[in-house]
Amino acid sequence: MEMIMEKTNDKTRIIDDVADEVRERLEGEGSGHDWWHVHRVRNLAKRIAAEEGADPHVAELAALLHDIADWKFHGGDDTAGPRASREVLESLGADAATIEHVCDIVATISFKGAGVTIPMKTLEGRVVQDADRLEALGAIGIGRAFAYGGHKHRQMHVPGAAPVMHATAEAYKKSEGTTINHFHEKLLLLKDRMNTAAGRRIAEERHRYMEDFLLRFDREWEGAS
Repeated sequence: MEMIMEKTNDKTRIIDDVADEVRERLEGEGSGHDWWHVHRVRNLAKRIAAEEGADPHVAELAALLHDIADWKFHGGDDTAGPRASREVLESLGADAATIEHVCDIVATISFKGAGVTIPMKTLEGRVVQDADRLEALGAIGIGRAFAYGGHKHRQMHVPGAAPVMHATAEAYKKSEGTTINHFHEKLLLLKDRMNTAAGRRIAEERHRYMEDFLLRFDREWEGAS
C-alpha cells in the first residue's frame, strides 16, 4: 500500500510540475496557443480518457505538453515539441516508458493538411488528439482561428479566393490563406476525423455552431442585417 501511495504521489508531483513549466512558458502567448488553450485541452483529455478507458496519467501529461514547442512557432521543426517534452519529463524524473509514449503523442498530434493522415498509435494519443481538435471547433475554435490569423497577419476573407486542400505536410506548412479559408481547409474537416466516440459526440454540436457562424458571416459580409 505504501509503495502504491508513493507512485501515486510521484505521478501527481510530475503532473503539477509539468503544468507549472508549461504555464510559465506559454502564459500570455497571443495566437490562441497559450496556457489557457493547454488548460482546456487538459480538461477535455481527462474527460475523454475517463470515458474511453485510457491511461489518465499519460493522457494528461501529453495534453499539457502537446504545444510546448509547436512547429508553427519553431520554423516548421516537427522535432521541437517532442524534444522539449523529453527534456522536461527527464528533468522531473518521469519513467522511460511514459516519456517515450508522451513524446510519440506530441510528435504525431498535429493536423498536417487535408490530404495527410498519420494515425495515432495508442488510445491515449487518440484521446489527446481529439481533445486538441475539439479546441479548433465551436465558439473557442472560431476565436482561436481569428487570433491566429491576426498573429500571422493574414487577411480575414477574400471573396473568390478558393480554399486549398493541401496534399502534403510541406504544402500545409507554407499555407498563407485567409482565416475564412482555414475553416474549409482544416476546421470543418475535424468532425469526421475524431478518433473516439466521446470526441465525435462533442464535435457534432461544435461543428454545427461553426457552420451557423459561417452562414452568418457570409450574410453580414454582403451587408445583410
